[in-house]
Amino acid sequence: MGRSLRGKEELGIAASDKRALIIYDPDPFYNLDEQVCLSFGRALSDSGLFVNVATAAAAGEIINAPAFDVYVICANTYNWRPDWAITRFIEEHGPWEQKSIVAITLGSGSTASSQKKLEKLIVKYGGKIMDSRSLWLMRPNDESRMEESNVEVARSIAYRWGLDIAGRVKSQN
Repeated sequence: MGRSLRGKEELGIAASDKRALIIYDPDPFYNLDEQVCLSFGRALSDSGLFVNVATAAAAGEIINAPAFDVYVICANTYNWRPDWAITRFIEEHGPWEQKSIVAITLGSGSTASSQKKLEKLIVKYGGKIMDSRSLWLMRPNDESRMEESNVEVARSIAYRWGLDIAGRVKSQN
């Protein structure tokens, strides 16, 4: 699972009538962001959506493609704030004109402040938050699964969450 995307990857059938764009900034030390985004994306594509998973650097050339039904923005936490690449991406590609956005905030365990800042930034630039959650590298993501790898738990949570979001996207007109 730990392979590099090299910027972007497509999942699902391109002819699908529902589309998603997942944007993240690769962490220079860990690849929890890549793993969570791929798990989320696989759930969306397993549910019939066509999904582009891309780094913030690569997503700029995709974002103006045919409209997406949902945008998933995944931010790492640095100094209790969303990472700069994601912050800049939101600012540079706004206004988001009430587009449906799922916000994922990642960190070692202290993500509450970063998550709030990410949500405020999305709303400030016109996005509509469909859902928002934090997942952690170090802090337990599910205390009933302490014997499992926390990264594996984060991936499985992201997959289940992606299935839920896919159902909600598919029920939208």
